[in-house]
Amino acid sequence: MSTTSVLAETIDPSSDRAVYKQIADHLRAAIGKGRLREGDQLPSEAQLMSHYGVARMTVRNALRVLQDEGLITAEHGRGVYVRARPPVRRLASDRFAQRHRKEGKAAFVIESEQTGATGSVDMIQVSQSRPPAEVADRLRLAEGEGTVVRSCRYLLDGRPVETAVSYIPSDLAAGTPIADPNPGPGGIYARLEENGHVLDRFTEDVSARMPTPEEARLLQLGPGVPVFRLVRTAYDIDGRAVEVCDTIMAADAYVLAYDLPAH
Repeated sequence: MSTTSVLAETIDPSSDRAVYKQIADHLRAAIGKGRLREGDQLPSEAQLMSHYGVARMTVRNALRVLQDEGLITAEHGRGVYVRARPPVRRLASDRFAQRHRKEGKAAFVIESEQTGATGSVDMIQVSQSRPPAEVADRLRLAEGEGTVVRSCRYLLDGRPVETAVSYIPSDLAAGTPIADPNPGPGGIYARLEENGHVLDRFTEDVSARMPTPEEARLLQLGPGVPVFRLVRTAYDIDGRAVEVCDTIMAADAYVLAYDLPAH
């Protein structure tokens, strides 16, 4: 790729901004304006050194800024590329609608269809245990009561974008398809409703932070990419909390979209 086709700017010697930061600014702008698109290879270190008339370390410092921001990724022996960002729009007012469960579709399938991408699930694990104190409190479990725990990772077009751990009270899930790796069409919510626990509402608490090393590994996150933590509690029409789902999402893969009524 020609450096001049990507970068029209040169270093401003009168600026008090460090040279490597100016280079990072130019590359960031090229990405933002579409001169460098997702998956495109950036000009090589040698090309950038020649274009700007700077030392290799200055170029590497500039690239490190963008890598720490999650904009680029370095592939050993190949070069530096604009990081791909699979968009997923979370429709908070729609994705858990009962009509989707009746069609045999779980929430992630609905989200994937909104983008025209293919959603899939891997690394499904099911166990039974006493949940963390935060979850036990949300489920209003008595001392000694346990949960069926479902852990999985979600992929969009083959790329991991989300992990989720669901906790369902054992008296609702043990010995039912909910305790199987594949609970059937419509997912666990469809099975809960079949067993008489018709869902009434959901609450969600969303926060943002940097990932743990294990989260970064599971979601294949580069440096500088934060995550959303979304903790959802599902309630049935009797007001009972029937599930808590602790979800970690790659923040650059999601848009959280909510419809909020004004009256």
